[in-house]
Amino acid sequence: MSESESVKILTLEEIAKHNDKKSTWVLIHYNIYDVSKFIEEHPGGEEVLLEQAGKDASEAFEDVGHSTDARELMKQFKIGELCEEDRKKLQDVQEKNFWPESSSNNNNSLWFSWLFPVGAALLASFAYRWYVSSQH
Repeated sequence: MSESESVKILTLEEIAKHNDKKSTWVLIHYNIYDVSKFIEEHPGGEEVLLEQAGKDASEAFEDVGHSTDARELMKQFKIGELCEEDRKKLQDVQEKNFWPESSSNNNNSLWFSWLFPVGAALLASFAYRWYVSSQH
């Protein structure tokens, strides 16, 4: 997309329609890329792109650890950006995936998630030592 062209603002619904080999769009960090012409050249294989077609591929993209060259190359496939309303939807989903539902239970759940297993391990260790020492 050249500097003189205006940026298209698109929705998640519009992106989702482009989920096959003929028309393959991916969303990466709120930018929309039409990778239909690149699909057969993709070093990771076309299946990888088809798996993410029509979806938010940000996490998958970062998990692979793309090079600076790959990030530069992808600029030529950018066709638009995600609308503000859908950006908020994605942020809400991401926050719910990473944080417990109830903010009042945050500290209790975090403590419990590691304290309970450690306590159970210590208790088992003491019980085993007591059992071994009582056998002699």
